[in-house]
Amino acid sequence: MRKRKGYPVYPLTAAQKFHLYYQSFCPKKEVLNIGTSLTIEVDLDFELLKECIYKAYERCDSMRLRFAHDKEGTYYQYVVDKEERDIEFVDFSQGTLEEAERTMREWTAVPFKRDDSPMNRIVMIKMPEGYNGIYFLADHMTMDAQSLICFMKDIIELYCSTQYEGVEPPKEMASYIEQLKKDLAYEEGCKAKQRDEEFFKNLIAESEPIFNGIDGTRLLDQVRQRYDNPDERAVVDVSDSVDSELDIFHLEEEPTKRLMDFCEKYHISLACLLLMGLRTYFQKENGNDDVSINTAIARRATLKEKKSGGTRIHSFPFRTVISQDKTFLEGIYEIRDRQNEMFRHANYDPVAYFAERSRRYSTRQGHTYEPMALTYQPMTLREKGLEKLGDIKYRTKWYPNGATTQAMYLTVMHRPEDNGLDFNFEHQIKAVSREKLEYLYYYLCKIMFKGTENPNLPIGDIIKLV
Repeated sequence: MRKRKGYPVYPLTAAQKFHLYYQSFCPKKEVLNIGTSLTIEVDLDFELLKECIYKAYERCDSMRLRFAHDKEGTYYQYVVDKEERDIEFVDFSQGTLEEAERTMREWTAVPFKRDDSPMNRIVMIKMPEGYNGIYFLADHMTMDAQSLICFMKDIIELYCSTQYEGVEPPKEMASYIEQLKKDLAYEEGCKAKQRDEEFFKNLIAESEPIFNGIDGTRLLDQVRQRYDNPDERAVVDVSDSVDSELDIFHLEEEPTKRLMDFCEKYHISLACLLLMGLRTYFQKENGNDDVSINTAIARRATLKEKKSGGTRIHSFPFRTVISQDKTFLEGIYEIRDRQNEMFRHANYDPVAYFAERSRRYSTRQGHTYEPMALTYQPMTLREKGLEKLGDIKYRTKWYPNGATTQAMYLTVMHRPEDNGLDFNFEHQIKAVSREKLEYLYYYLCKIMFKGTENPNLPIGDIIKLV
């Protein structure tokens, strides 16, 4: 396919293929939906807001992305010139907040038509309690959380620069097609790709990982028994149903600040601290020094990458072997160094990584070494433009789409109202119960606080203390 409806077409990137790959196994096609709302405690001029939404569409070409497949079933993408469909408006102000949120949750569970169709939906909403704003739904093949936040921020800044004196209009967005061409050139083969492939092949060849369960070695014991093999190291940790729930645990502002202060003092990211807390939890529950967790890498190092929209996330297993006699701080530094090394090679295709690992260790289909995936989302609207509005209160909310192909996925993000942390656990209802998540969250916090208060204590002592 060269052209579609007069527009040049391009192959999918590795990040897009990854989403398409797992969606193909999922009976619920809404698994790729990302739904969110942003509302502000202010009366909005909805006609002006609509103009600003159209303008934001114009400025962000990945929001005008379409997909189409050829006779062989291979998918391509193209960008249309403009978005002409009407922007919907729904007035929820006469009902309750719960009713409004239930409706938006229902919207989030409606999959997009894949071919020649818009891959997002924006609804202007009037909410109870004087809050007004937008509900935004996007397909993960066209957006990730960072590009979604960037696009919403663009709408707000366009609105504010028109409505309020002295507010500068936002700077231009970057070209999606330009970044796409760079990604496709990399995938066709270059020295950087060869280096990345070599790095990951060596990483995989080090040794076979081992599965650590949220509730200890139960799943691994069952697999070893079933195949009468004490050396089995991978398990099936998903259930026979992709139905999911989103359970959110809130960490208050003051304890969050203590964790952030620790990160600042020791020059590490909060993602490193979270990984250290999680791996120590699994070490405690399973008795293994060897722990592997899937982590998401945003691949937005440059300003152009940050502002080009699209989906750029690559997800790789992050494995550490840290003995209990090392100190908490030594463990964190080991994680930081390993992460930095991985970031340098993160353009590599995650599907190729998993295929290579399966081939090397003859992993059975559907078996995994990772009990969960982690994403830390540092970017919030608060630090990215909304602080110009002074004391105007605003709310953001993410809505689950009701399906996941993973047993458990944790997204940690900052709350807009107080900068405290929200731990968003999306999980298969039949694979992981809320009680197990409460247990994990309780001990994760205990480990992180005990460790940050006593960074030079051996990990083994911290495990005993919690």
